[in-house]
Amino acid sequence: MNTTMIRPRPALRTTILAFLAALAVGACTGKPGPVAPTTPSMAAPTVTVTRIVQRPMAQSLIASGLLVPREEATVGAEVGGYLVEKVLVEEGAMVVSGQELARLDPGLLRAKIDQAKASVAQAVALAEQARGEADRVKTFDSKGVMSIEQVAARQYQATTAEAAVAVTRAQLNDLLAQERRLVIRAPVGGLVLERMVRPGDIASPGQPMFRIARDKLIELDAEVPEDALASVAPGDKATVNLPSGDTVEGTVRLISPRIDPLTKLGLVRISLAPHPQLRAGGYARASFSRTGSMVAAVAEKAIQWEASGPRLITIDEDDRVHPVPVKTGTRDAGFVALEQGPPVGTLVALGTGVGLLDGDRVNPVGPGQLVAVDEAEKTQ
Repeated sequence: MNTTMIRPRPALRTTILAFLAALAVGACTGKPGPVAPTTPSMAAPTVTVTRIVQRPMAQSLIASGLLVPREEATVGAEVGGYLVEKVLVEEGAMVVSGQELARLDPGLLRAKIDQAKASVAQAVALAEQARGEADRVKTFDSKGVMSIEQVAARQYQATTAEAAVAVTRAQLNDLLAQERRLVIRAPVGGLVLERMVRPGDIASPGQPMFRIARDKLIELDAEVPEDALASVAPGDKATVNLPSGDTVEGTVRLISPRIDPLTKLGLVRISLAPHPQLRAGGYARASFSRTGSMVAAVAEKAIQWEASGPRLITIDEDDRVHPVPVKTGTRDAGFVALEQGPPVGTLVALGTGVGLLDGDRVNPVGPGQLVAVDEAEKTQ
């Protein structure tokens, strides 16, 4: 049967030859030889290490809510009882301030205007006649042809006729103002969110016809839990995720001073950059990110997750390992905040630490040193 010779590894062969040479020297001199060096299999395992550091951790908060206009204008008719003749804009249209949105039928009002104009003309004629007679009888006063009472009566008639002219003109002006109000105009420029009127409807004061988002500005009313509201401040940046998958950058504009007594939620208004997918009434989710205070933190790779909870493998001054339970907090940029655990500066092992028991000795090296050790072992 053929037997295969297993050649010892170079490092082990060198160790054996050195040991045999030492024995030979000891036999010749009568002195005991040196103790055999520790073989690689007996050496302490090499462990990549890092330290617990103090660093600022970003605080993240996620809140959802509805998209709402920053400022909404509701437009309706100022006069009632008139038919809607034309609707000139549709939902989604951009309008400017003063633009015509709809027109009411002016037929009934124009008949009243014509009648008022005729009344004004009649009143003017009567006033001119009365003033002429009053001026004519003034000359009779000094001659004694007419009594003082008769002259005063003619003056009173002239004044009354002139007042009647003012009344009829005021009535005409009121009708002309109503005619101008038959044209429904946009009070502000912006985006038409809703059209609630159709041709043929009867206009009624106080009944909305259009809703306009001023300047097309849409914001997010994010609902934030009461206990997290203190971590948000005006001016904070937020990233808003839309149902379409798009993201929009925003800024906290204001925070409601009121907490809902039932839900214990407060509203945070986030102003958003213009985006075609922003629609009033839609749903969106915002994530806030703020740089918090300095806390103890460690690399995520150093955390070991056991059934009893997270822990770290610490390394003491004698290069011996000790598992220590910890309580973790927020995560940021590959680090985990330690709410409970070893102090800042403690040396801890990276990786799983499988096979290491409490009190085992290790050879701690930094991440860069580990590469050098690997290269040295390959050259042996």
